[in-house]
Amino acid sequence: MLDGYKILTISHRKTPLRHIGQFVVNHTDDQELQLRLASLKNTFGIEELIYLATCNRVLYFFYTEKNLSSSFISSFFKNIQPELSSEFINEHVNLFEGASATDHLFKVAASVDSLVVGEREILRQLREAYNRCMGWGFTGDHLRIAMDGAVVAAKEVYAKTRLGEKSVSVVSLAVKELLKTNLPKNARILMIGAGQTNSLVAKFLKKYGFSNVVVFNRTPEKAQKIADMLDGRALPFEDLPSYQEGFDCLIVCTGATKALVDKKLYSSLLGSDDARKVVIDLSVPNNISREVIETFDTHYILIEGLKSLARKNLSFREKEVTNACSLLEQHLSDFELKTRHRRIERALHQIPIEVKAVREKAMNDVFKKEIEILDNDTRILLERMMLYMEKKCTGIPMKVAKQALVSV
Repeated sequence: MLDGYKILTISHRKTPLRHIGQFVVNHTDDQELQLRLASLKNTFGIEELIYLATCNRVLYFFYTEKNLSSSFISSFFKNIQPELSSEFINEHVNLFEGASATDHLFKVAASVDSLVVGEREILRQLREAYNRCMGWGFTGDHLRIAMDGAVVAAKEVYAKTRLGEKSVSVVSLAVKELLKTNLPKNARILMIGAGQTNSLVAKFLKKYGFSNVVVFNRTPEKAQKIADMLDGRALPFEDLPSYQEGFDCLIVCTGATKALVDKKLYSSLLGSDDARKVVIDLSVPNNISREVIETFDTHYILIEGLKSLARKNLSFREKEVTNACSLLEQHLSDFELKTRHRRIERALHQIPIEVKAVREKAMNDVFKKEIEILDNDTRILLERMMLYMEKKCTGIPMKVAKQALVSV
């Protein structure tokens, strides 16, 4: 019953984080992303689609009756990134189908499959991805009920286990590494990007007493919101190349799918300062080019380097992961029954229309002459009887089908 659910994903479990960015859909803004996803959906005959890209996974969740052969998967990702080889795609892409796909979705939503197990950020990201794709008309009934089930299951996991207790996130781990550098509280911090991730970074910076912060972003309002939080300054993104005030720490996280900070820009931001700098890149794909790290003296903090800390987080939560998986199994069982009910509803949705058509034909065609000679009270009674029969005949098939499912 779940065969149409498919997931193609690239995550920290199988792929070095530096490679995950190679599987994202390149775009400069939401409008371009919408167009590219629409093209992808149409090209491969996908009925419904959700696209999710985070700092440690890229996930394509869709519904289709098509068989996802290795050639389909290769063609799918070459459409996204033409330079990818079939061998590279096969090495890094995981395919989940049917019950395995919904199982994976539920585990992702509940943060059981996260780089940092127990962080709730992934649930927000997943819901935002769904809402965006729904708004673009890419989703339908199949993905709706799957997402509803995953959200309900995740909330119960967080409520009934200690999985999220003392929860940490990729952002908190990055800030923890920042603190190890003993950066002074008055250090000049240059932040590029003002999305949800850097908003979380800002909260940690405030907690630990950093305030000398300048925020660059394409949307001035978002930059100002973070700057206000830290008593810092907000500047337009286009002013970044001319910024001459230097920095001690550079924090970058934007939705850009290509490196924003290249060797030329980094050199310009440094000026004549040759001291070692702390550089944090939380973007996927990385927004700081490799040549910057290879050329300049930096203490480089990126997601890949946080894996050892994430493993410590997992060992603390191993027992709770087991408890969470037990809860998810029950939700998955309930979800499978729900999808069966929904499939029957969809299959039988024509019954009320057909029964109504039969009644109208009987009243207005087959027995028209006989009905016309009846007195008014008798005709009213007959119509009431026919409406009663229509209602009952409509409900019987659904009732019998649901009883049959329960007894299976």
